[in-house]
Amino acid sequence: MPQISTFLTFNDRAEEAARFYTSVFRNSKITRITHSPFNPGAVMTVDFTLDGRPFTALNGGPQFSFSQGTSIAVICETQQEVDEYWGKFVAAGGTPVACGWITDHFGVSWQIDPKVLIELITDPDPVRAGKAMQAMMGMVKIESEELRRAVGG
Repeated sequence: MPQISTFLTFNDRAEEAARFYTSVFRNSKITRITHSPFNPGAVMTVDFTLDGRPFTALNGGPQFSFSQGTSIAVICETQQEVDEYWGKFVAAGGTPVACGWITDHFGVSWQIDPKVLIELITDPDPVRAGKAMQAMMGMVKIESEELRRAVGG
């Protein structure tokens, strides 16, 4: 089986980003830092894991940028987890967007969502799913209890 991982290309802040991300999520660590053969001492790539999932960050230069067309989804078991991660991103300079999305201070888009959101918007009852979707569309940070109230339980 091939190994599939996420590769993020930054202008010149790959190590800073990897250090921030591994500080946000439990069970995360930097696994390797490689340096540029063309610019001695300069970081080229940083391999890291976020809760066991592999990522690589590259310093690729100013021609690379992020867009909301790609995001990293973090599905949280509890509202407390949502609040914790959301708070860490905001405290570091992240910009809340809408519907559980936040753009971090490096320009990477994240979806910080409670598991109940996924359960409710995929409910087999289209009325309940629609109510959950409508409630989500009015939120910036997703609030589990508001979702439950919106669907009536």
